[in-house]
Amino acid sequence: MLMARDTARDEAQKLHRKWLKHQAFMAELARNKEWLAKIEQEGQELIQEKPELRPVVQLKLEEIRECWSDLETTTKAKARQLFENNKPEPPVKSYSDLDSQLSHLEQQPPQLEQAHHLPTFNEQLQKFQAMESQIGDFYKDMGELGSLQGLSLPQRGLMAGEKESGEQSGEVETRIVRLIEPLKERRRILLASKEMHQVAQDLEDEIMWIQERLPLASSKDYGNNLQSVQQHVKKHQTLQRELTGRRARIEEVLDRAAIIASLRTPEVDFVREGAGHVRQLWEVLQLETERRSVMLDAALQSQQYYNEAAKVESWLSGQKLHVANEEKGTDETSTLQLLKAHLALEQTVETYAETVGMLSQQCQHLLELGHPESEQITKQQSHIDRLYVSLKDMVEHRKTKLEQQYWLYQLNKEVEELEKWITEREAVASSTELGHDLEEVTVLQERFTKFASETNSIGERRMEQVNKMVNEMIDCGHSDAATIAEWKDGLNESWADLLELMETRRQMLAASQQLHKFFTDCKEVLAQITGKMKQLPEVRACQANITNPATLQRLMHSFEHALQLLVAQSSVTGVLIRI
Repeated sequence: MLMARDTARDEAQKLHRKWLKHQAFMAELARNKEWLAKIEQEGQELIQEKPELRPVVQLKLEEIRECWSDLETTTKAKARQLFENNKPEPPVKSYSDLDSQLSHLEQQPPQLEQAHHLPTFNEQLQKFQAMESQIGDFYKDMGELGSLQGLSLPQRGLMAGEKESGEQSGEVETRIVRLIEPLKERRRILLASKEMHQVAQDLEDEIMWIQERLPLASSKDYGNNLQSVQQHVKKHQTLQRELTGRRARIEEVLDRAAIIASLRTPEVDFVREGAGHVRQLWEVLQLETERRSVMLDAALQSQQYYNEAAKVESWLSGQKLHVANEEKGTDETSTLQLLKAHLALEQTVETYAETVGMLSQQCQHLLELGHPESEQITKQQSHIDRLYVSLKDMVEHRKTKLEQQYWLYQLNKEVEELEKWITEREAVASSTELGHDLEEVTVLQERFTKFASETNSIGERRMEQVNKMVNEMIDCGHSDAATIAEWKDGLNESWADLLELMETRRQMLAASQQLHKFFTDCKEVLAQITGKMKQLPEVRACQANITNPATLQRLMHSFEHALQLLVAQSSVTGVLIRI
């Protein structure tokens, strides 16, 4: 009987699906009717544009209209047919049929079977649901049967038929009620049993779920480098999200278990035990998760510190290797370039103090938090601080060496230029040219006087500068102080030799000037003596011719005075020669 009902129900469903498809097809026709109107409008426009095509276009339009009309007619006819076929027919046609079906159902009442698995419960529930659906159909059939029989009774037997129909209907309804009540009771018991087993199964699932994640939450592996720690952190964050998402599910299962555990029956003891086990494991999982979260956070902070410290240590070690270079430069220009590059490096090292300071602050923060690796972190930070101080010392030492080397090249340049200048001056001062006459000697003296004045002025200034530079470099503890002192002594000796040469040259020129002046004076005296000798005949002639004694006396007195001056000049010249 159930198979027959299922077959009838399937046929009705097939007819209903056909009816729905046909309704969709009719709706599609209605939408395409606008398309037909558009085609007719385009045909009329084509006829207006090209009247010669009117017969052809009108023929096509007429064919389309006829096809559309046939399609609509066929569709409406099929719709009426499907509507008629879709009308439900009563499954039973008389109370005797309904009574027979109820008798068959009463002979096979549903029984509760011992079930330990959810699929078995579900099969039993499906049976009860099918029986309840069948009884509901009986109620529906009974109502439809009463309506049909009321309409089919003849007029003359109307009262008797109604009485008989009412009695049959009441009897059938009583039998249906007797079937429904125990069915509902068995269904309730079955649902309660299913819920208890379902809760037990859910508790087992939650226990398995918690036990699967408990090893990860209680793991002592936190990673040994930054990358591995970050991977562990990501996995732990995923676990935390899973716990957050699972919390509502576990609470819901525990609430259901608490409701079942409130029942005072021995069958629910295993539910109480399962709920207690789930609650205990859930608390352990949460505690282990929190503990691992704290430990991973500490491990992440320490690895981040170690990673930054390793970067800083690598940079400082690399700079120490660079600073340890002993290159000094081959000349002043190359040394200056090295010094400029080193000054830039020194500025970089000074700026890097901020990075070292930030690392120190990070270390201090971890120590304040009481990090479990505080001792190792402190040692690492002390090593970084010592490394940075050592680098700064090396930078300062390297800077001092380059500066000293640069100053040494500058001093060497000054000393060489000054020695070259002194050598050039010595060449002039050591000249042996003394002149051939007084005029030439006078010119040489004037030139040498200017040369000596210029040499003394420039030489003293430059010697003062060089000596000052030398003294400063020696006082600063220059590494080549001995060499610098030798340069100073050699330069001062050269300067002293130059001064001595100039003094000798000055004396030689002075002696030459005196000698040539004596020669000149002697020539003048001889010329005057010769002139006086030539005047003697004239004086004698004047003496014979002059009769006036006074005039003669004055003439002789004047000649005598001139001779006395000549004698005095000769005496001075002789003295100078003796000198």
